[in-house]
Amino acid sequence: MKLALWQAAPTNGRIDEVFSAICRQLQAASAAGAAILVLPELILPGYNRPDLHAALAQTLDGEWIGRLRAMARAAGCGLCLGWAEREGGAVYNAATAIGADGAILAHYRKVQLYGAMERAGFARGAALAPVFALDGRPAALLICYDIEFAGHAAALAEAGARLLLVPTANPLGFEHVPRALVPARAHESDAVVAYANYAGTEGGLRFGGLSVIAGPDGQPLATAGARGEALLVVDLAAADAVPAEGRPVRGEYRPARIAGPPVGSKP
Repeated sequence: MKLALWQAAPTNGRIDEVFSAICRQLQAASAAGAAILVLPELILPGYNRPDLHAALAQTLDGEWIGRLRAMARAAGCGLCLGWAEREGGAVYNAATAIGADGAILAHYRKVQLYGAMERAGFARGAALAPVFALDGRPAALLICYDIEFAGHAAALAEAGARLLLVPTANPLGFEHVPRALVPARAHESDAVVAYANYAGTEGGLRFGGLSVIAGPDGQPLATAGARGEALLVVDLAAADAVPAEGRPVRGEYRPARIAGPPVGSKP
């Protein structure tokens, strides 16, 4: 199975332009033989546009997702993206995976909201989404800040996921996330982690790029630079071929408590 990832320029509310760009990237990913294309967080309507999130948010059965499902079907390539979802009076920072046939494979609402903007504008997701099959491979969704908490990736790995799709909007100054934490999560989970970021500036916020697809040995299968758009395409057979000594040993983890009180504490 091949997986594609698009490191995109920020949307900044340009809805029609981003749909055209997604269509082009889908066609390119399909031509390269990819089963799915991973896009950044809140690409619709834009990450650092809190003025647009509630105003433009749509339902899962709305025009945005309907249009994207048709585009995936026409291209013969699946799609995973972050977007602003409305349900009743609540707005969620959501991610949806769409299959090459246009079917919705998975839908997730971000649990770990980051910073004042997200916490003020979005309702928190209640739970991780179930593992789903992507071209025969067990996969799961997280969004940006979620991957920085080892427990979320571990829970999905325990449920069987071997591919984590992570739309993100990681700012400049947090390069340790794609360079250290994402590879660590991949190794800990014995999985591939696809982390799709922006490169550029939106509403005064500069994104750090460095999108990465990391393998189960904690090594990058492909990376993008800190500046500019990029389309990464990886054959996941390379991850499957990582030898046993490069992988964590499943079932070896032994939870342990700390014995006794902290040193120097009073009885």
